[in-house]
Amino acid sequence: MTEPFRVEFVPGVTPDKWLRVWAQRLPDSPLEALPVDDADALGHLRDGSSSMVLLRLPVDRDGLHVIPLYEEVPVVVVAKEHVVAAVDEVDVADLSDDVLMQDPSLVPEWSAVADPETLERSRGMPPMTTRQAVGVVATGSGVVIVPMSVARLHHRKDVIHRPVTGVAPSRVGLAWRVDDEDPRIEEFIGIVRGRTERSTRGTTSGESPQTPGKTARSEVPDGRGRPRAATARRGQSSGRKGAPRGGGPRRKGRR
Repeated sequence: MTEPFRVEFVPGVTPDKWLRVWAQRLPDSPLEALPVDDADALGHLRDGSSSMVLLRLPVDRDGLHVIPLYEEVPVVVVAKEHVVAAVDEVDVADLSDDVLMQDPSLVPEWSAVADPETLERSRGMPPMTTRQAVGVVATGSGVVIVPMSVARLHHRKDVIHRPVTGVAPSRVGLAWRVDDEDPRIEEFIGIVRGRTERSTRGTTSGESPQTPGKTARSEVPDGRGRPRAATARRGQSSGRKGAPRGGGPRRKGRR
């Protein structure tokens, strides 16, 4: 019996549509889709625990092929009583006095504008998972800046999130090992890129940043940012495609 083809995905990424197409197109070829922590995604791929992984870029590409798929809007998660709750979006400079409840190196744009004392306090915070950090944010002790889909994944009634301008969008990509010649890899790439069963398959290698495919574009919510329903096994939701609107930072009152 052929071993299942294993695809892993990091928090916030929702592969459900691609998995449904696989099941319809290749019913006799089992596929396992499993969630993986961001920190473990590359390790699992390199040691053969998974054949492909949907993960956040950039990554160390040594020995890997990587296809960028789509971008997500960065958002700040704050307590409901925070002043940010009164606006539709906020510039990262307006968060310079808020302690970041995550490694500041993950958000260099915030580190560049943070008050020196606040930056030092943030660097002194103990390591936390995103879920733990959001729990601390709910007490009003700080903020977290994450992709929109991750904010939705860890949503609680006592926090809100708002888009942040001045922070680069989060990019999601598909990666696999250069030396893996499993033909099912090409099948999955074709599905992600939106190729039909009748379309001609091309040879895929390296990076193709301008060819995310129709399927990749359809995986993000509509313009209103509505979340998608998903099972616990397959993640929760994905963010809105594209960089923050308007090429520069802005802040406006809520209507």
